[in-house]
Amino acid sequence: MAPAPWYHWDGADLILQLRIQPRAKRDEIAGPHGGRLKVRISAPPVDGKANDHLIAFMATVFGVPRQRVAVVAGAASRDKRVRIQAPARLPTQIEPRQAL
Repeated sequence: MAPAPWYHWDGADLILQLRIQPRAKRDEIAGPHGGRLKVRISAPPVDGKANDHLIAFMATVFGVPRQRVAVVAGAASRDKRVRIQAPARLPTQIEPRQAL
């Protein structure tokens, strides 16, 4: 089965195309949304708080330290590209990396 268009593997790293909804009631992965994965976070989009909160949330979801999560594109946008270095666990929407 082919992976969804909003993620791909780069070696052991997972690259995600995200659509962020700040100021949500709770932090959650909402599901696919127009070629991206929609993520709701409770932090406001002010002074980098949303990006910091997103990094902490994604680190928790994927079971990695915060240092292994980076916003690599779209820091000032709702559409972001995030790299997660060697995720320890995966949400059900993401297939494990295929061994070569």
